[in-house]
Amino acid sequence: MSKQKTFHRIPLSVLDLAPVNEGSNPRESFQHSVELAKHVEALGFNRYWLAEHHNMPGIASSATSVLIGHIAEKTNHIRVGAGGVMLPNHATLVIAEQFGTLESLYPGRIDLGLGRAPGTDQATSYALRRTLNMRVEDFPMQVNELQDYFAKEPISKVKAVPGQGLNIPIWLLGSSDFSARLAAQKGLPFSFASHFAPAYTIPALRLYREQFQASEQLQKPHAMVGVNVIAADTDEKANYIATSLQQQFLHLRRGQPTKLKAPIENVEAHFSEFELQAIKQTLDPTTTIIGSKETVKQGLEHFLEKTEADEMIISSQIYHLENRLRSFEIISELMDETNS
Repeated sequence: MSKQKTFHRIPLSVLDLAPVNEGSNPRESFQHSVELAKHVEALGFNRYWLAEHHNMPGIASSATSVLIGHIAEKTNHIRVGAGGVMLPNHATLVIAEQFGTLESLYPGRIDLGLGRAPGTDQATSYALRRTLNMRVEDFPMQVNELQDYFAKEPISKVKAVPGQGLNIPIWLLGSSDFSARLAAQKGLPFSFASHFAPAYTIPALRLYREQFQASEQLQKPHAMVGVNVIAADTDEKANYIATSLQQQFLHLRRGQPTKLKAPIENVEAHFSEFELQAIKQTLDPTTTIIGSKETVKQGLEHFLEKTEADEMIISSQIYHLENRLRSFEIISELMDETNS
C-alpha cells in the first residue's frame, strides 16, 4: 500500500467526470476511470470523487453511486465518493440506502458529497423528478433527513437498511454562499467549486469559516477547493492539451454540450472574441492551472496561499488517457510523503 502524500501538508484528491471522448463511448470512459483511479491511488492521492450530471453527452457519471461501487471494487484503499450527488434529484431514503450499501461493502472508504443544483437542464430535471416543485429551501430539510437515516437512533419510523448507524462522512458542495452557510450551520465539511466559480471562492470560504458551528462530525471548519490542473512536460504541450477543456466550456456556454473533443492547434480561430473572453473568466488562471511541473507548482502554491484550504480536489479534463495519467504523475511529484 502506498503512503498518502501531501502538498504543503494538505492532501490532494481527484474529481472525475468520466469524460466521454469524441469517437468513443461510456464503456471506454469507465475503463479509463478505473485505470486513472488505480494510478492515483498508487501515487498517494487521498480521494477519488465522481460527479452527477445528466443529459450530457460528454459525461458518463450519471449513475454516480453505481460507478462509485465499481471504482471502489477495482481499488484497495483510496477513499471513493460523490462530488457530488445532486440531492434534489432523488428520494433521500434511496441515497441513504445506496450509500449505506456502499459503506457496508467498502467500510471506511466512502464519502457522500451533496449538491443542490440539478446537474442538468430543466427538461431533464423533470424527467428525473417527475415534478419541479422541489425548492432550494427544501435542500436543508433533505440533508436533515439524510443525517437522520444514518443516525444510530433515527427519529423517522422509516429505517435505511443498510444505512442506519453507519459513519458515512457527509460533505456539502457549492459554487455560491448558500451551501457555505448551511455547511457552517450544520458543522459539516465544505467543498467549493472554485474550478468553475472562481470569483466566489474567497467570499464563500470566509463565510463558512466565520459562521462555522462545531458538530459531532466536525469540531472545526474543513474546506476543500476544486481546481483544474493540466500538467505536461512543457508549458507548450500543456496549453495544447488544455484546448479540449476550453472547447468543452465554450460548447456548454453555447448550450450545445458535446463529447470531449481532441486538442486543437489554434483555439482562437474557432470561437469569437466574446466567447474567448467569457471562457477566460470561467477558466481563471488562479483555478485553472496549465503548464509544466514548475508552472503547476507555482499555481498550486499561490492558490493554497489565497484560500488556506485544508484539501484540494483536482479535475483534469484531458482527451488522451496517457496524457491524463502523466498529468497526475507530474502533480504527484510535487507531493511530499507524510511522516505518519
